[in-house]
Parts: sequence; structure tokens; C-alpha cells
Amino acid sequence: MFKNPKVKRFMRRKVSVVALIVLLIFLGIALIGPFLCSHDPLAQDLANKYSGISAEHWLGTDNLGRDTFTRMVYGARISLTIAFCGVLSGSAIGIMLGVCAGYFGGKIDSIISRVLDVMLAFPGLLLAITIVAILGNGTINTIMAIGIFCIPGIARIVRGTVISLKGSEYVQAARVMGESDFKIIIRHVLPNSISLIIVNITLDLGTSILTASSLSFLGLGVQAPNPEWGAMLSQMREVIRSYPIGVFVPGLAITFVVLSFSLVGDGLRDALDPKLKNS
Repeated sequence: MFKNPKVKRFMRRKVSVVALIVLLIFLGIALIGPFLCSHDPLAQDLANKYSGISAEHWLGTDNLGRDTFTRMVYGARISLTIAFCGVLSGSAIGIMLGVCAGYFGGKIDSIISRVLDVMLAFPGLLLAITIVAILGNGTINTIMAIGIFCIPGIARIVRGTVISLKGSEYVQAARVMGESDFKIIIRHVLPNSISLIIVNITLDLGTSILTASSLSFLGLGVQAPNPEWGAMLSQMREVIRSYPIGVFVPGLAITFVVLSFSLVGDGLRDALDPKLKNS
């Protein structure tokens, strides 16, 4: 059914396939779910706060009587948007820095490497908290914090890959034929680095979901009344014993999405690893 050997290797890893299905479900919910919800995620109904599961409220209501299912659906859109925008923007900058450092070397490599070392000296969440503390709260600033958080990791990976590739025979042949550095990078270096880049981005997406949720949980990310999974956890943590569903639902959503991104990343790494080509 699948002729591509890389696809076959990925499909043989059943756990990663299941994780991919889970991610597609959440992506579908984020894309079309809000159009199917009959409740307003911001509408308050204090007379029905902490309402249990019912035909009208599939996952009950929160501390302000807002429909939890609707807020989960809208929260999926916000959380995934933050993750994708932050990771893709940060990865683009990280790839450029990694390519410049690895390909040109010398002073450029030294300057970029020292900047990356300083960024890597901070634990990931602490770096994100510091950035948000400087920039301020809000969705846009959270995306910027996630983007900056992702830069050093992928830059170091791309730098190492480019250093190993620039001495290869086909790159040397391209230089002899008179191709410019830009063409060599676009035609030869980046295409041969794409596997590691894809795997790293996939793994970073899971980490960014967790980081964004942590920031919102601490009150530093997406601000109320916007529905976001970490903020929903923070709002309901005080009633975890009397109304556990309010905490378990967003908590399980974060767990499933982060774990799924991790498992899909592992599957892609195994599928795209050249060493497994003949296995």
C-alpha cells in the first residue's frame, strides 16, 4: 500500500501511528470545532456554575458557568496556534543562524555560538518566563517567547549537520563548478538537513504546548477570559477535590497532545534516519 520506504518504516511503528491519529483529531477539533459549538466560550451563567456532565453541557461548566467543552475546543485552537506559530518562527531563525555558523565558520561561528551558549545556559521554562516578563503578557508575546525558546536547540543541531555536510564531495564539486554559497546552501546543504529539522520541529511542538500552558497557568501567558488549556487548569485548581473534571479535562488534553507530538517525533526520527535505510 505504501511504496515509500520511509513511510513504511513509520507505519510499522504502531505507537507513532496512533499518536499521529490523536494529533489529527485535535487539529480537526481546532480547525472546525468552533464552527460546530452552540455555546459562547466567554458567556457566563453563574446560576449553572460547576454544573455536571449533561446533554446541554457535555463536560460540565466552570467556575463562571461557561461551557467547558466549548472552551476546550476554542482552547485547542489557541494552544495549537501558539505552538505552531512560535515553533515555526523560532525554527526559521534557528535554521538561518545554524547554517551561517556551520557553513561560514570563523568569527561568524564564534559569535553565533556564544549567543546560543548564553541562551542554552537558561533552563527552557525559565528562559520563556524571563522573555514574557520582559515583553509582557498576552498571546503575541507568548508566541514570541516560544519562538525565542526554540532558537538555540535547532540552531545547534543544524550547525553540527552543516559542518559535517560542507566537507562532502558533492558540496566540494559544486564549489569547483562555480556555484555561489547561497545556491550550495539551498540546493545541497538544507535538503540533506531536512530530516533532522523535521524531527526537531515535531518534538519542539510538544515542548511548546507544555511551555505555553505552563506560562498561562502561572498567569504569564494567555490572559483571561480567553480559553487556553493552561489557564483553564489554573482557574479550576482550587476546586480539584470537589469538581475534578474541571482540572482533568484540560490536563488530559495537554498530556495527550504533548505525548503524541513526542511519539510522532520518535517515529519520524526512526523513519528518516539513513542508518535504518536497509534495516
